[in-house]
Amino acid sequence: MKTLDNHVKSVRSLTVDEKDIGSEHDSNAVARQEFPQLVDTDASLTAADRAQIDRKLVRKLDLRLIPWLCLLYLASFLDRTNIGNAKIEGLTEDLHLTNGQYSAALSIFFVSYALCEPLTNILLKRLRPSIFIPTTMVLWGLVMTMMGLVHNWSGLMAARWFLGMAEAGLFPGIIYYLSCWYKRSEIGLRIAIFFSAAAVSGSFGGLLAAAISSMSGVGGKHGWAWIFILEGLATVVIGLVAFCMVHDFPDDARFLSDVDRARVIRRLREDKQSSAEHEEFKMAYVWASLRDWKTWTGMAIFMGTDVALYAFSLFLPTIIKDLGYTANKAQLLSVPPYAAAAILTISVGYLADRTGQRGIFNIGVSLIGASGFAMVLASEKPAVQYAGTFLGAMGIYPCIANTISWTSNNVEGVYKRGVTLGLVIGWGNLNGVVSSNIYRAQDAPRYLKGHGILIGYLVIFLFGGSVLQHLLLRRENAKRRAGVRDPWIQGKTEREIEMLGDQRPDFIYTL
Repeated sequence: MKTLDNHVKSVRSLTVDEKDIGSEHDSNAVARQEFPQLVDTDASLTAADRAQIDRKLVRKLDLRLIPWLCLLYLASFLDRTNIGNAKIEGLTEDLHLTNGQYSAALSIFFVSYALCEPLTNILLKRLRPSIFIPTTMVLWGLVMTMMGLVHNWSGLMAARWFLGMAEAGLFPGIIYYLSCWYKRSEIGLRIAIFFSAAAVSGSFGGLLAAAISSMSGVGGKHGWAWIFILEGLATVVIGLVAFCMVHDFPDDARFLSDVDRARVIRRLREDKQSSAEHEEFKMAYVWASLRDWKTWTGMAIFMGTDVALYAFSLFLPTIIKDLGYTANKAQLLSVPPYAAAAILTISVGYLADRTGQRGIFNIGVSLIGASGFAMVLASEKPAVQYAGTFLGAMGIYPCIANTISWTSNNVEGVYKRGVTLGLVIGWGNLNGVVSSNIYRAQDAPRYLKGHGILIGYLVIFLFGGSVLQHLLLRRENAKRRAGVRDPWIQGKTEREIEMLGDQRPDFIYTL
């Protein structure tokens, strides 16, 4: 079974002897040769020609990887948040749930999700993505289908617990997976497009729920039950197809030629990500992540945006309904804010990649979100409150993708990056417990406390954390450029320097 650990073997198998450069070779003969350096087959080309080849390669990767991964995450986010759509279709009344029991059912998902999430990137590394990702999809699709068959609070709690366990591996796994394919200056837009599927799922989820709820009474099931059953079965089908559609790491990508596989690996080397070719798992990578201050600032920033994300996603239909609209109209009115958020998410991803300035976008967009919830908090007019939900969504979704890209950019070493992403995302999702309990029924229809808490998270953690990390990274980059960190590599071999990862003095952080 080949994983990214085998990069070094692939790299060597794709190199050629000096006397053979420029000639054609039998692929089996090349594979038998082992040389320590990767030959640049494009070295004789002009800079313009090399750039054109790079663009074609990245376009090929985009077409093969991104659309299918977006579909997977759309299904994931749809399944974890459709309980909000089910609620306004009578879930709480039919299962005789108290407000506390409904909040507990929301919260338990985030507990199991957060507990399992840090381990999943290690499992993804040990297993192949083409096995791990589809398997988790099939499992959570089955659990979602079973949610449509529950008859009481205990059954709903059990289903939500196992749903969290099954879904835990997808988001951090795919972020880590993409970081093994793209350069740091390219990954932000791809993560933004990928995460925009969450916003699309909010739009699509409202439309789908409105349509499925009309099946109420079919087979003796309520409309909310059919939402779970049909969306769960769709996920199972997508998961089964994914066994054929999800590709493994670059060294084993069947849709790439030998030369293109070498180009992908060489591009990562040039982007100071070459240690990914050599690493084997060691607990030292876990401790390195825990000792890194960027892990903790990343956790604080992501907590600020994740709490807002889940509170918004879980309760938007209820908030709109309590503005005086019918359940069906509330489902439909929840669509436009998500669409606006998806557009801004992709725009921020593109601009952050082009400028190399991720922190500034977090800072600016967080203020948009805080302004939106301030509008909802301060006004009693439904039109103003509804307009505020647009700004709220636009201030949340772009920062999720941008924060994860920022974290991934600034951690080198495949295992350390995987652990760090697991910790950052896991901590953010654990705070989903807060999201599940801030919009209380007794606070309807204004939900002043809930909106106020979200403003606090956006300002203190997302805005404040982004400012702090930006300033600290800027200071560290200045030290590295001034040579202050050069003593870190004195007396070390080239291999030892390479294995320092983001502690190498020539590794410049993304601001």
